Amino acid sequence: MIIAIDGPSGAGKSTVATAVARRLGFHCLDTGAMYRSIAWKAIQQGADLADEAAVGAIAQTFDIAFEHEEGDPRPSRVLIGGDDVTAAIRTAEIDRSVSVVSAHPSVRAALVEQQRRIAEGGDYVIEGRDIGTVVCPNAEVKVFLTATNEARARRRVAQNAERGVGSVDFEEVLADIIRRDELDSSRATAPLVQADDAVLVDSSDKTIDEVIDAICAMADARA
Repeated sequence: MIIAIDGPSGAGKSTVATAVARRLGFHCLDTGAMYRSIAWKAIQQGADLADEAAVGAIAQTFDIAFEHEEGDPRPSRVLIGGDDVTAAIRTAEIDRSVSVVSAHPSVRAALVEQQRRIAEGGDYVIEGRDIGTVVCPNAEVKVFLTATNEARARRRVAQNAERGVGSVDFEEVLADIIRRDELDSSRATAPLVQADDAVLVDSSDKTIDEVIDAICAMADARA
């Protein structure tokens, strides 16, 4: 079974996906980390992030791999071309860069192919922005998880503070979330939209457990 969780930045997709996967005994596929890894590699190579040919070539050249610890559905390490980028892809610089990179059709094509191969190998909870619409349109469960701009900014600041990377300035994070929403929703290729058959879940006034319970109930109904 595939559970697709789409939604904007800061809606809690990663946290929810991990918890749902752990409860159901599924694996997580962190598609966002894949795009972040390409952004990191492009910056490291001095590529112009707006140059689709250059960034697309990077996506087609470098393999992205995940390492797991037994019993943990979320990858413990993210590597691109053998480089460990687990922490490096969670900085404010990557936050600002990833939407530009992920908008390139050639980048998306290169990574979507890999994502589909992985998803076909078992039971996965996959979160991103186009999972239910593009990557896995036949997913058994589709959720569009969202929250208000302010709620998402508060969560992102708290997350960044806890892991020690990324901005902890509320106004900066809020502005970045609004900017990313615009970029993600208006891009020509695989824009951020709710799939017609996805269930809308607004987490603004819900606890994490309430959101997890709702999604697990959907999965149980389809089992």
